[in-house]
Formats: sequence, structure tokens, C-alpha cells
Amino acid sequence: MKVIIDDKIPYIKGALEPFAEVVYLPGSKTTPEVVKDADALITRTRTICNERLLAGSSVKFIATATIGYDHIDTDYCKRAGIAWTNAPGCNAGSVEQYIASALHTWALEKREKLREKTIGIIGVGNVGSKVARFCETLGMKVLLNDPPRERAEGPEKFVPLDAILREADIITFHVPLNLDGTDATWHMAGPDFFGKLAKKPLVINSCRGEVLDTPAVKDALVNGRIAGFIADCWENEPDIDLELLKMAYLATPHIAGYSKDGKANGTRMSVQALSRFFNLDLIDWQPKEIELPDTTEIFMDGSRRDEESVIAEAVLSTYDIESDSDRLKSSPEKFEKFRGDYPVRREFPVYTIHAKNVDKSTIHKLKTIGFRVIELP
Repeated sequence: MKVIIDDKIPYIKGALEPFAEVVYLPGSKTTPEVVKDADALITRTRTICNERLLAGSSVKFIATATIGYDHIDTDYCKRAGIAWTNAPGCNAGSVEQYIASALHTWALEKREKLREKTIGIIGVGNVGSKVARFCETLGMKVLLNDPPRERAEGPEKFVPLDAILREADIITFHVPLNLDGTDATWHMAGPDFFGKLAKKPLVINSCRGEVLDTPAVKDALVNGRIAGFIADCWENEPDIDLELLKMAYLATPHIAGYSKDGKANGTRMSVQALSRFFNLDLIDWQPKEIELPDTTEIFMDGSRRDEESVIAEAVLSTYDIESDSDRLKSSPEKFEKFRGDYPVRREFPVYTIHAKNVDKSTIHKLKTIGFRVIELP
């Protein structure tokens, strides 16, 4: 058995060697010649798994250690009898942290209270659900839009898109990229979308760049139809629109899901899926030695502070989105390098807050968000 593994996948070396011949390659070097005699591929998004790569090969199984799978030609795989799997929800906590940092950064600079805002969440899967939970914990009014879930579960929890266009102060996208069909999302935020906005919302895209029409976003910013734009995902990555980059309030190089926890989850899910397919003894395999940040301890005093400022301090102590934005805006030509050399970022549950003079209700919310909390006298 031979397995080709993208060398950007962390924590996997040594896991499969007892069971298979393993070759580690950059996604750009995973060619038809290389995969011809491979039985399986474990990839990330830069490996395009289509007929050109796979035709005539021995590949029976593909695992992508990512939520997205638009780099896999699923129709071809079905015709060719190649099984595939992605890692749904693997980095949901990481994107939740990204959105939390973005919201608090924006609110602090603009002197806004998030608890007074209405947020529209478009796409309520693994990621959107976590974002909704975080925003509800803050006391925000949360509007959920997800037509596939609404059809399956009923309309009680969901609102039509028009309600978000009317009511939302903030709109955040968490949909997959669907090019056509009933639930097509390609350029779903185009001229018509921005033309129907009743308020001037902050707009955030951390799902897929092609969900938003770049010229329409720029036009909405120039003409004041939106208050600001936060982008992690871009059309034509890594050759992103430099004009939109300059206009964006915060701009990052597609790293919202790049916490070490998210990457470890994607690796675990891929190894376990491959184990199930080939009946290997790895069904309970877990990544080891996940890096930690310099500190996992947060000390805070809540004296004469409101709840939102305490939560903001906790969130921003785990991730400073502005540093990622500053780097990309200064050197957009390093888009791929920033992704490849991304520093250690860990999610909320890794951190312990040592809280002094913090209300019980705020401590409960910090725990709900995922922090460990030690109350100090």
C-alpha cells in the first residue's frame, strides 16, 4: 500500500509508516506520474484532485484535511470509483476565534457595544453554529440564514436572506462554495445583495473568496453601502485584488482556520478515515505534541469594567488579528509564505484565565466560550 501525503499536513509523520509506503510531497509536486501507483492521497486545498491528476492511477481513496473540498472533482471521483472524505468542522473553533477577535477589534476601535448589535450569519454549519453561540453569549441578536438546514429542520430557527439585509449591523459568511443549483453561493453577495442593504453593515468573509463579488464589494465600500469589510478569503488567491486589500478594515491571508488545534483535528480525521477505509488499526489515532504558545495563562482584573471589555481582553489575549492584517497589507506578495509559515495559534480551551473581581455571570460566559477560569480572591 502506498500513500502520498501533502508535506504541509502537520503531526502525521510516523502515523502510517507501519502500514504503508509513505511519500511526503508539496501539493504542487503531486503530479500524475507521482500518484500513478498510489493507493491513497492525504491532501490540503492546493492539491487539485481531478481527472488530469487521477486518470489511470491506482488511487482508491482521497482524504483532505480541510473543511473545504472544492479542490476535489467529486463527480469524476464518483465515475472513477474513488472514495473521498473531507474534515467537516475540524477548524470550526479556529474560525470562531478569528471572528471573535475581528468583532472585538472592530468594536473597540469604533467604540461600539457588540451586545447592542444584530449579526446576520449566512451559513450555519459547524462554523456558523459556533459563531452563533459566541455571539449569543455576548448578548447579540443573532439572525440565522441557512436554506438547506431550514428545509431539513423547518423555519423556526432561521430567517430569509432579506431579513438579514434589512436588520443586520454585521453580516458574516460561512457557506461552502457551490457554483450552481438551488443553493448556489458563487457571487451570492453581488450588486443585488449590496443594493438591498437597509443599514450599513460590517461585512466579514472567512469562507470562500468567490462567495463575494470583488467589484461589488469595492463599489459598496466606495459608495458607503457597507461600514467596512473584513476579509480572510479572496477571489484568485494568492493573486488578490490589491485595491480591495487596501480598502479592507482587516485583511488576512486565508488563515482563519489555521489554529494548531484546527490543523490537528483535520489530520486526526483524515488518518482515522483512511484507517476505516483500508481497515487499519488507527481508528483511535490522535496527534501528539501540539505546539503551545509562549503562555497559556491570562491574568485579569475586572474592577470597574463592564463585561464586554473583560471578554474582549480574554479573546484578544489568545489571538491578535491586527498583526496578521498588518503583515498582509505590508507585503501582499507574501500571501502564500504567510500561510506556510503561520505562527502558533491555539484556541480558547487551551487558555486559563486567572480572574480577580470578575462577576459570576461574566465568569460563566467565559467558560461558555471555552476558557478555563480560576477565580482569585
